Amino acid sequence: MIPVRLFPFDEVWSVYLFTTLLICGFLALDLGFLHKKAHRVGMREATTFAVIWVIVALLYNVALYFWSLWFLGNHPPVGISVEDAAKRTAMEFLAGYVIEYSLSVDNIFVFVVVLNYFAVPPEFRHRVLYFGILGALVFRALFIGLGAIVLQFQWVVIALGLFLIFTGYRVMVADDSKTVDPDKNFLIKWLRRVIPVTPKIHGQNFFVREDNVLKATPLFIALVFLELTDVVFALDSVPAVFAITNEPLIVFTSNMFAILGLRNLYFLLAEAVDLFHLLKYGLGIVLMFVGLKMTVLNKMWDGHFPISFSLAFILTVLAIAIGGSLLFPKKPSSHT
Repeated sequence: MIPVRLFPFDEVWSVYLFTTLLICGFLALDLGFLHKKAHRVGMREATTFAVIWVIVALLYNVALYFWSLWFLGNHPPVGISVEDAAKRTAMEFLAGYVIEYSLSVDNIFVFVVVLNYFAVPPEFRHRVLYFGILGALVFRALFIGLGAIVLQFQWVVIALGLFLIFTGYRVMVADDSKTVDPDKNFLIKWLRRVIPVTPKIHGQNFFVREDNVLKATPLFIALVFLELTDVVFALDSVPAVFAITNEPLIVFTSNMFAILGLRNLYFLLAEAVDLFHLLKYGLGIVLMFVGLKMTVLNKMWDGHFPISFSLAFILTVLAIAIGGSLLFPKKPSSHT
């Protein structure tokens, strides 16, 4: 059964375009003006911009609510009032944003390992993450477009729901002692055979010319690996947001704004990867919850599990995981 959507692409394509241009404008402002000169991003700067991007996302959500009132007033939905549909749109955006932003924490932990592995200097990490975010935006858009098509089939919804339940369990039982080893990645091995790579970092350049030969720097290899890890994480996060809403517009916009703040989240958490040691259990529970929502809960509530309860549950679980991590710090490992 094909779900009825409030915002068909052919009628709201201008919103997709506006949001894309808005995100690109923020990114251009970030690198072209605010971070034009390579420097180490300190905690105060990271915190300031993390708060700014969250506020920007919330302001967009308010604008989305009022736009929804106008659009749905001209295209009345069936079975729900315009006001209720607009409220649900805003809450679904917020829930999608929270899910995507919280799941990004997993990305951060991997990013820390990768950038340390390639010995990327602190003053160049913002540049690598910046271009990594650009690539992530493209891949997320592709995944969302594909999801909007395949998730019209119920068996795909069930399969992805079961996958999210399994992924949530896997996140909770994952061995924290295992680290990411880029040298074992097939694509990185192939890339190093195909493209000459310099052993040293040459400033913030991704490519340099040595002896009339164009060579990639370790910064480029780190960037490629970051893109690979983001594609893997997108396999979890994009279906998770589709579990909250069947509106591709909401999935797209909430993903874009969550990714916008990913770089600053990295600089906030890079020095505290062990601080939130219980967060993986919270993320695992969230993934299992959205998997249950796709497979069981939506059916029990006539096709749409209450978004208010979903948002409250997700926020509560994450708050407990973060609060528990702070109240019960991880014990330092003892080495004999």
